[in-house]
Amino acid sequence: MPKATKDAAKKRSVPTKRSAVVGAADTSAAPHSGGEDDITIMALNLAPGKLSAEMAAYFKKCEEKLGFVPNVLKAFAFDDAKLRAFVDYRQELVQNAAKLSKLEIEMIATVVSSQNRCFYCITAHGNAVRQLGGPVLGEMMVMNYRAARLDKRQRAMLDFAVKLTAQPWKVEERDRERLRRAGFTDRDIWDIASVAAFYNMTNRLASATDMRPNTAYHGQAR
Repeated sequence: MPKATKDAAKKRSVPTKRSAVVGAADTSAAPHSGGEDDITIMALNLAPGKLSAEMAAYFKKCEEKLGFVPNVLKAFAFDDAKLRAFVDYRQELVQNAAKLSKLEIEMIATVVSSQNRCFYCITAHGNAVRQLGGPVLGEMMVMNYRAARLDKRQRAMLDFAVKLTAQPWKVEERDRERLRRAGFTDRDIWDIASVAAFYNMTNRLASATDMRPNTAYHGQAR
């Protein structure tokens, strides 16, 4: 074998710093589901720390409910306090949005992620929309939400989330008033903005770290 070919083969066989190996330091800290998800989660090499009892139970619940632990949670496993803050705030948004359904929250998350071209979040939240609202709606939220036959309420909600994502400095009173005319209260407007802002944050974190979605997402609800 020529030397150049040998060198190339050697490079391919040696793990690089891009691969964050979850469980290498403490296999109880971040349960995983097997396959390539054991190897590459993100580009940062952060060794997982020890999870609190609360977060270990949450990971177990994910395994039981989903069949795997989402890689975004594994990525946070290097710091239990940051993981807990992330989980708590996400739960607060999802559980306590006054009038937004789980489907509508996932629609906002997917449309925001599509605007930001975040591979991880488009994949994960697009899958959630497919499961809650059907495969066609999920694909539309990923590709072009304007192609979907949405009611006035949902169209106004997504238009606002997109404007807040792409041109936040242009949001003004007439944008809020459009949401009110569509039937949203001021509390609802806060919730829409909070969901959009949260997923803009996670999009940027996922993009900054080259976070990779669990392979299971790709084939679900097709």
